[in-house]
Amino acid sequence: MILGIGIDTVDIKRMEKALGKGEPSPFEMRVFTENERAAAPEGLRRAAYFAARFAAKEAVFKAVAHLLPEKNFDLRIVETRHGENGFPYIYEEGPLGEILRKAGAAKLHLSVTTEADLATAFVIAEGKDA
Repeated sequence: MILGIGIDTVDIKRMEKALGKGEPSPFEMRVFTENERAAAPEGLRRAAYFAARFAAKEAVFKAVAHLLPEKNFDLRIVETRHGENGFPYIYEEGPLGEILRKAGAAKLHLSVTTEADLATAFVIAEGKDA
C-alpha cells in the first residue's frame, strides 16, 4: 500500500552557486552526509549530483512527513546511496529508519533524473501491508 509520494525538482545552476568553489561550502556541510560528500564526482557533474540528492531529500520529506505526528524531521538524516547496479536508493537505517517505523513505512522507492539544468527525484513510501 502506498502511504505517500513526494517529488521535487532542483535547479542545477542554483545548486552550483550554493556549493561554491573549492572547499565544501557551509551549505554542503550542513545538508549532505559525509558519505554523500565522499561519493560526489568532481567537475561538471558535481552540481547535478548534489542537486539530485537534495531533490531526493525533499521528496522523502514530502512522502513521509505527513505521516508523523510532528509533521517534520531533519533532512540531514536522509542519505542517498548507490547500489551495486549503480541505481540510487535511500539508506533506510539509523535515524531515518526510526522515522520510517514511526510513520508506518516499510520501504522507500526512489527515482532520480537530470535533464538540462534540472534534477528531479520521485519517492514512494510503501506501507507494511503492501
